[in-house]
Formats: sequence, structure tokens, C-alpha cells
Amino acid sequence: MGDTQALGFAHFLADSDLVIRCLLVILVLMSAISWYLIIMKGISQSIRSSRSRRFLNFFWSASSLEAVQNELTTHGVHEPFGHLTAHSLHAQAHHEKFGGAKLEEAGSQQEFLTRTIKKVLDEETTSLENGLTVLATIGATAPFVGLFGTVWGVYHALVAIGLTGSGSLDKVAGPVGEALIMTGIGLAVALPAVMGFNWLTRSNRVLSAKLDAFAFELLTFLLMGRALQASSQGRAVKPGNVSLTAVQ
Repeated sequence: MGDTQALGFAHFLADSDLVIRCLLVILVLMSAISWYLIIMKGISQSIRSSRSRRFLNFFWSASSLEAVQNELTTHGVHEPFGHLTAHSLHAQAHHEKFGGAKLEEAGSQQEFLTRTIKKVLDEETTSLENGLTVLATIGATAPFVGLFGTVWGVYHALVAIGLTGSGSLDKVAGPVGEALIMTGIGLAVALPAVMGFNWLTRSNRVLSAKLDAFAFELLTFLLMGRALQASSQGRAVKPGNVSLTAVQ
């Protein structure tokens, strides 16, 4: 009875060899990294969403793009929508002032704006996906790390039982049951990582969709402003002259 009560995680850890202890350290590090990424990216996402809502409310209530530019110049950029707007306004002003002086600026203003917006969208998508590969890797590999520990523990338990020459159920079930602890730890590490990865991926996908829609609206406003300015200067602009290119 005393031997049965002694069985457990503490007994398993005390009798484990270097391989099992290294696997435990790896699983603990995996768990710490995954929880750090989930918490930090969750906080960052909450702050980003709050700032984005405030900027969008300001943007849609602003009287002109000049007012938006003044706001961005005064208070800076702290979220994806403002980042996209600031770069787009800068690209428009730069192209109007210098034209296609470089190869990267070649083409019409509309083409230059489209490339700039696409570049900013790619940068924001890359920034949102930072750390997700690590979460996916932990979620996919942690169960196998735990399973390897279980197989290693069962192997050594069976070898020890074979050397003692006792094959009774109480001598076999205890060590084998202890070895299954590693599989449980691997699953405990993997589940939060997988759930956090799915949650963050969906949130990033929703934000990217909103950013794509906003990018198209912003490009439309920039092109309309250019067309209205040309019209006010006496250059006739027909309705079909301005082609609105959706940003993919």
C-alpha cells in the first residue's frame, strides 16, 4: 500500500533519467512561450482594436483628408489604419511633387498609390502574423514530445520489471501509468497553443478584411480628390476617366 501511495508525478520525476528531465524542460519552455505569446498578442490586439476604432471614427467624421493628415502629423500613427492613411497621403504628395523620378515611382499616380497601399497592407499582415508560427509549431509538436517521453518511460519501466523478474499487475501498472504523465503534459501544453493560434488567426483575418476594405475606400477618396482638383483648375474630367483599382 505504501508503494502505491508513493507513485505519482513526484515519484516519476525522482526516478526519471536525463532524457525525461530534458523533455520536461522543453515542455515547460514551450508552455511558457505559448502563454507569453497568447497574453502579449492578446493585449496588443485589444489596444490595436481600440485605437483603430478611435481613428476610424475620426476619419469618417473629418471634414477633409487635409484634416486627417494634420491629425496624423500632430499625434503620430499608432495603429494599422492610421499607418495606411499616413503612407498613402505621403505617397500622393510625393508623386505630385517629384513624379516618377525613380523606378519604384514609375507609372501614374494611381498606380503608385496602389503599390504603396499594397506594400503597407503586406507589412501590416506580416506584423500581425508575428509569433503565430511559433504557436502553431508548439501546438503541433508538444503532444509528440510528451508521447516520446511516455514511450521512453514505458521502455525503461518494462526493462526494470523484466530485470526484477516480477510481472504482476501492480508492478507493471504503476510505472506504466507514471510514464503516461508525459503524454498528459504534452497535451496540456498543446491545447492552449492551438486554441490561442486559432483565436489570433481569426482576429487577424477579420482585421485584415477591414483593412482591405478601408484601403479601397481610401484609394477612392485620394483619386476623387485628384479628379476634383483637376476639374477646379479647368481640366475636364469625365466620369469614366478615373478607374478605381481594388487593392488585393
